[in-house]
Amino acid sequence: MNNKVVNCKISPVGHLDVLSRTEVDILLEQSQGSLYPLFRSCALAVLASGNYSDDGIALLERYSDFEIQVLVQERGIKLDIHNAPAAAFVEGKMITGIAELLFSVLRDIIYSHDKLKTPIDSSPSATNAVFHILRNAKLLHSNTDPNIVVCWGGHSIARGEYEYTKKVGYELGLRGLDICTGCGPGAMKGPMKGATIAHAKQRQLGGRYIGLTEPGIIAAESPNPIVNELVILPDIEKRLEAFVRTGHGFIVFPGGAGTAEEILYLLGILMHPDNQHIPFPLIFTGPESASDYFEQVDNFIKATLGKEASRYYQIIIDDQKQVANAMQEGIAEVRAFRKQHGDAYYFNWLLTIDHAFQQPFEPDHQNMAELALHAHLPKHELAANLRRAFSGIVAGNVKSQGVRAIAKHGPFSIHGEHAIMDPMDKLLQSFVEQQRMKLPGSTYTPCYKLVK
Repeated sequence: MNNKVVNCKISPVGHLDVLSRTEVDILLEQSQGSLYPLFRSCALAVLASGNYSDDGIALLERYSDFEIQVLVQERGIKLDIHNAPAAAFVEGKMITGIAELLFSVLRDIIYSHDKLKTPIDSSPSATNAVFHILRNAKLLHSNTDPNIVVCWGGHSIARGEYEYTKKVGYELGLRGLDICTGCGPGAMKGPMKGATIAHAKQRQLGGRYIGLTEPGIIAAESPNPIVNELVILPDIEKRLEAFVRTGHGFIVFPGGAGTAEEILYLLGILMHPDNQHIPFPLIFTGPESASDYFEQVDNFIKATLGKEASRYYQIIIDDQKQVANAMQEGIAEVRAFRKQHGDAYYFNWLLTIDHAFQQPFEPDHQNMAELALHAHLPKHELAANLRRAFSGIVAGNVKSQGVRAIAKHGPFSIHGEHAIMDPMDKLLQSFVEQQRMKLPGSTYTPCYKLVK
């Protein structure tokens, strides 16, 4: 296939426009060293914004001659780019939004890496690292009322489900709420698209469409064109913590293994004894066609984490206005609670996150096989291990390192008791049947096998 490519040099847009000589030297050194492959792959993913594919390896192979270098000049830096996807340009000039996101990559992959060399060996140090990354990205706004709604859901969803996510986003936008997602297509794009129209109708300037991602997933889920604030966290655990620390309310649309991972992460935190008093609006929603999907998810949660877990969320089917009203009411409770307890509106410091949820999990064959999936575990610990299991499945499905490991060694083996494995098997099988594991048109071969 002959891909159209463009060469160019660009100056900082939105980020890194004022740097000291020392900071410039650090950027130059890191961009040419061990971080270069990571910087290159994430930059290519941004330049392929809107790319309708979840095959990160294929993207890298398609543009195997793509190169990007940091150039040092008296007035700062420039990026020297060769063989970039032509879709990122208009009449030879890079689209402004893509240029902004490209410098977000430079900021997060290289600049933040140098700032976070302190060992992360406790829960407070992990939270501190997330805070510094978000503050460095200028994501934390101190003089703003709570209004960020995190929307989770699959990149591979049916057309009717996608249209519904836009309707929900529209209703949220009419109420002055901003959107934060995983930055990719599908249920991550739909709410942003709906909110942009609503913000325009309300003449609301400065609407925020925040995308939080991590290096392992960005190539498979390139930022959608609506994202205007992008942050790349070092790993999935810090990405998930960034969501729960900055979001004021959460909406879950239909999705696959990645969405299940996010749900389990959040429920594991909310079920922690220290968090019982903290208001945290969480809504599962979709069109009428998704009612069976949420029944399956609800049954899985109750079968594995107990009926107690279901009190942390509500399910609303095919009613975008009810979703938006419930979210607005929930965020009002969040504001009142944080004001009463002196917690920041822009970062949820009071939420306790057990260190087990923050430690990076490497989804290789040994670690996946050794996961403890037993019904006798405390529920928030079981949720943490189930989250890791689904994280491994996501890695085997779309993350380049996981895909290569599966190709070399075969599927992951996941061991556990029948009480856990049976409902997990039913849920995963439903994801496969509904084509939620990969984009439609591709053949899905399971990257896992369940051992009961």
